[in-house]
Amino acid sequence: MTIATELIHKLPKTDLHVHLDGSLRLSTLIELAKQQQVELPSYTEEGLRQLVFKDRYQGLPDYLHGFKYTCAVLRDPESLERVACELAHDNMDEGVRYIEVRFAPQLSTTPTMDLRDVLQAVHRGLERAAKGINQRAAIRSGREPRFAFGIIGCAMRKFTPAFSPYFAQLSAVHPYAQPDQLHAMASDELVRALVAARDHDGVAVVGFDLAGEEKGYPAGNHMAAFQYAHANFLKKTVHAGEAYGPPSIYQAVADCHADRIGHGTHLFREDLVDLPKAADRARFVERLAGYIADQRVTIEVCLTSNLQTMPDIAAIAAHPFGRMLDARLSTTFCTDNRLISNTTVTKEIALAVAHFPITPTDLRHLIVYGFKRSFYPGSYLEKRTYVRQVIDYYQSIANV
Repeated sequence: MTIATELIHKLPKTDLHVHLDGSLRLSTLIELAKQQQVELPSYTEEGLRQLVFKDRYQGLPDYLHGFKYTCAVLRDPESLERVACELAHDNMDEGVRYIEVRFAPQLSTTPTMDLRDVLQAVHRGLERAAKGINQRAAIRSGREPRFAFGIIGCAMRKFTPAFSPYFAQLSAVHPYAQPDQLHAMASDELVRALVAARDHDGVAVVGFDLAGEEKGYPAGNHMAAFQYAHANFLKKTVHAGEAYGPPSIYQAVADCHADRIGHGTHLFREDLVDLPKAADRARFVERLAGYIADQRVTIEVCLTSNLQTMPDIAAIAAHPFGRMLDARLSTTFCTDNRLISNTTVTKEIALAVAHFPITPTDLRHLIVYGFKRSFYPGSYLEKRTYVRQVIDYYQSIANV
């Protein structure tokens, strides 16, 4: 049964995996770069689409190249607030009612702006947008669910002093520390800032994430930071299985208590399990997938991004999302990076329904599960009320 893109656009949706620094408006990037004297390879949208933000990439390094420019313009409170506000409006314009914006605050700090300052600036931008959006008559009357948001702070599996002034200073202060030690220090400082910003600054921090190169940089290096998050009731999500195999996903759930997995694309890759016998590799993957299914560890699926960064996935229909559906895993559709991947939540869902056997009822379950498995910043009872309103509104539009 065909599900029209126009209907998908209207439906209430979530985006639980969207990077702030990968989701700027091109026009804003160009304007901020001119203001801040940040050099770009082109100062037109067409030029940047040809040279940097393309439809296809040569792999993950090529995909990540664009962050060199986006991160460079996000090092003052005004720019952070503006970009966050615009991201909220861009999502609401396509029916996305709840977003969890993730980013690495340590990439934006300066001598005059610390981690909590960065978090507060992003919160102000999102809150300003939400207040404006929620003044709409249909939302105020209760006919439509309001727009809401949360913030997820990303730690880095790997960094160098060139990444940002913060990492340069950390490396300078600890010149004899091993890379693993530096990574653990940075993660520990970040998670403590996240909890402090939530508890003392009123910032809508809802989660802690780990991003960056997986192979050779195990999640176990960050166990102490994730334990601190766990002990302070901060939800956990981990980029895993994006550029490495099932062992990375195993580390996320076993070492970091992950509530959700970012990407999880290589979950079923038995050939990437370091065990001598094929039967043992198959059993490991089966048990891992079974555990994720049983515990409802939600996988944040990013179809377009995966197709752009993983040459081994030749087409959308070849994406392992199909196997995730067959295994009845908990999944939700996400953009990853709206600018870098040139996508929206509507586009991601339209791709899924065009290439996988998703009925209208299936789609409702998949979309609603994004709300249910969100790290919603209110109380449990408030979240239940919000999700119920979303379901009622969804049914009034889709009649399913």
